Amino acid sequence: IRDLLEIDLEQMQSRHTSNQSIFGQLAGFAGAMGMIGTLIGLVAMLLNMADPAAIGPAMAVALLTTMYGAMLGNIIGGPVENILGIRSKDETLLKTLIIEGIMSIQAGDNPRVLEAKLLSFLPPSQRKSQFD
Repeated sequence: IRDLLEIDLEQMQSRHTSNQSIFGQLAGFAGAMGMIGTLIGLVAMLLNMADPAAIGPAMAVALLTTMYGAMLGNIIGGPVENILGIRSKDETLLKTLIIEGIMSIQAGDNPRVLEAKLLSFLPPSQRKSQFD
């Protein structure tokens, strides 16, 4: 039973890591894409230096792409990656608690010993005994 549950836990962690890396890469690529857009806008601006009316829109493209790249990377990519990491740790802890609980029940451990074992996974502020 333990082997099956641990395989399930490992596969879950693998899926979570894969999904986290997608948003981590998004955060990295967004800045690069913003800079590419900036270069395109600056090239368009420099090509139209003779026409003052065309400089404004080209400069706007240059500035907006930088802003969009920074926003996409820092407001979406990075924070979502961090949130997924936190949730993954929480779910891993929960599944580990379940595995330990099942194995202790199967082994016939005393309920108070089982409770103490499972509570040891939690921070002291979250520990509440059912027997106190």
